Amino acid sequence: MHNASIISLVFTLALAFAAPFELTEQDSPRGKSMGNKITIRIGDKAFAATLSDNPTAAAFTKLLPLSITMTELNRNEKFARLSTNVPVRASTPASIRTGDLMLYGSNTLVLFYKSFHTTYSYTAIGRIDDPEGLEVALGTGDVDVTFALDQERH
Repeated sequence: MHNASIISLVFTLALAFAAPFELTEQDSPRGKSMGNKITIRIGDKAFAATLSDNPTAAAFTKLLPLSITMTELNRNEKFARLSTNVPVRASTPASIRTGDLMLYGSNTLVLFYKSFHTTYSYTAIGRIDDPEGLEVALGTGDVDVTFALDQERH
């Protein structure tokens, strides 16, 4: 009956307030790579990551270098609030993959260290090229993480 109108209103309000909301599955939010590389350093371990080709990743690079304490959540991710909001285009991925770097809402940076299915919406920032050892490096509690642009590319 009026379901389409209600869904449209919810979608519009969610975008206006940049709040997370559930959607049916859409195209992959991971998108194309813009080729920009960053290094994610956790203790003495460094992981190379490739950024997505979207406004969120572009805005994220302007915050780098960034050293933050990331908090453990759900035994599959670490998160931290950014000091500023960045552009979002959230969608619900079919699944989260180990090494995904995403934004929840407009200012919560999330680094996933386990793969799983989700019903939450995220905006892709990038992905660790080879996430082997990521879970061990992140450990079980809160952890200090540094994100930096690769020097050789900039």
